[in-house]
Amino acid sequence: MRYVQLRAFHNVAIHGGFSRAAEALFLTQPAVSDQVRKLEEEYDVLLFNRNKKQVTLTQAGQQLLEITRRMFDVEQQALDLLSESRALRAGKLRIVADAAHHLLHILAAFRRAYPSVQVSINAGNTETVITSLHAYEADIGVLGEIPQSSDFEILKLNSTPIIAFASRDYPLGDQKEVSFAELAKHPLVLRERGSKTRQKLEAMAEQCGVTLTPLIEAEGREAVREIVAAGGGVGFVSSAEFGQDNRLVPIYIKAPEMLMDEAMICLRERSNGKLVSAFFDVARRLSRAEDAP
Repeated sequence: MRYVQLRAFHNVAIHGGFSRAAEALFLTQPAVSDQVRKLEEEYDVLLFNRNKKQVTLTQAGQQLLEITRRMFDVEQQALDLLSESRALRAGKLRIVADAAHHLLHILAAFRRAYPSVQVSINAGNTETVITSLHAYEADIGVLGEIPQSSDFEILKLNSTPIIAFASRDYPLGDQKEVSFAELAKHPLVLRERGSKTRQKLEAMAEQCGVTLTPLIEAEGREAVREIVAAGGGVGFVSSAEFGQDNRLVPIYIKAPEMLMDEAMICLRERSNGKLVSAFFDVARRLSRAEDAP
C-alpha cells in the first residue's frame, strides 16, 4: 500500500469527486484516478460507486475514510509539532458553534495574540458539533450542553436560562412572563429536532403537563429570529443568545429554570495541537479574569 494511493483516495472522498481532488492535490485528474484504481485493484475492493454525475463511497470506502481521516489528522499534528512557530503564525483553525455569540470576546483576544491565524466558523446544532469533531471536520466546537463523553476536553463558558421571545407588536409582546399553557395557545417557532434548546424546552413543558407543537420548524437560531421578528409567532433561546434586537422582546417562562450550559470542546486526542491549545489558553485566561473579584 502506497502513501500516494491513500492520499488520492482520501482527497476524492472528502472533496466528493476526482476533479476537485486533483485540484486540491495539484495533480491531473487522470493521475488521481490512476492511484485510486491501483489501490482498488491491488486489494480487490471497490471504494467508490462511479457514475457520470456523482461519485459516492461504498461501505468499504466509508470504513477506509474513517481510518484515513485519523491518519492524515495525525500527520497534520506532527507537522504542527515540527513547525510550531509557523502554525501559530499562519495556521488555520476550524470552529463549529451552535452560537458564535459565546465566542466573540475569545475570538477578539485570540486575534490580537495571533493575528495571522485564519479562523473559520460554521453554525450547527449540538449533533452537528459532535459529528464534525469526530469526523475531523472541525478543531473546536461550541454547544449548549456539557458532554458526558471522556472523548472531549471541555471548558464551560456560561450557564443561562431559556426564555421565550416575540416581536414587539405581537400579542404577547407586552407581557414579561407567561406559562407553558399560555405559550401553547400561540404559533410556536422551534429549532430543528437536534437542537438541545428545543429538547430541554419540550422536556420541561412535558413535566408541566403541556405539549408544545411547533407551527414552524426552522434550521438555525438566526432563521428562528427572523421568522419571529416578522410576526410569525413565539421563539425560544437562551438569555445569553438573545442579544440586542430592537424588533424583539424577551418573555420569561413561568416554570422551573431551564439552564443551558454552554461549553467549548475539542477531541481530547487533539487538545495538544498548537492552535487548539492556544485558543483554549486564551479562553481559560479570560474565564479566570471574569471570575476574579
